[in-house]
Amino acid sequence: MPYIVPEPDAVSKPFWDAVQEKRLIVQNCTACNTMQYPPRPRCQECNSEALDWKETSGKGHILTFGILEDSHLPVRAADQPLNLAVVTLDDDPRINFYSNLPGTPVRQAVVGGAVEVTFEECPDGSLIHEWRMI
Repeated sequence: MPYIVPEPDAVSKPFWDAVQEKRLIVQNCTACNTMQYPPRPRCQECNSEALDWKETSGKGHILTFGILEDSHLPVRAADQPLNLAVVTLDDDPRINFYSNLPGTPVRQAVVGGAVEVTFEECPDGSLIHEWRMI
């Protein structure tokens, strides 16, 4: 499946640098100890700029999923239908990621199913994070 290659900005660059090392990190506010994703310049809870990065276990569960059958994105058209899942991070269930669940046949994802992060190669050789059922 072709992947959309992300373009990191100043805020998200540490996240994408870690993905290139096959590590999954999220921001952590040192003022209120809140983890957050996607990366933001300020804490989503207390608005502090006191953010650092925290490595995660890379484990999660499928919160919900749907089937993408008619995407208008040409890069996704050839791969349809495909799963589109919302994955909640075990380290903090308030953090969600989206994934097409590579390796899981369409319509065979399971709500509540355990997943782990995996790193897939993009056309330019960079890596992107995805989630696989375990």
